[in-house]
Amino acid sequence: MAIVVNLDVMLARRKMRSKELAEIVGITEVNLSLLKSGKVKGVRFSTLDKICAALQCQPGEILEYSPGE
Repeated sequence: MAIVVNLDVMLARRKMRSKELAEIVGITEVNLSLLKSGKVKGVRFSTLDKICAALQCQPGEILEYSPGE
């Protein structure tokens, strides 16, 4: 897939654990893990909005287009 999810990078930069982010966003740790691994077919804008608010970042810092992937 050409979309790369850099959620692990942002979590590390913010020194936040996946469990904490999942609680803030209101999703399960399993769903967050699937999102981090890129194994989801889509993400709701409302979820992306909550993730960006929690990590104080822009969507482009989490999602990246990489044509070689």
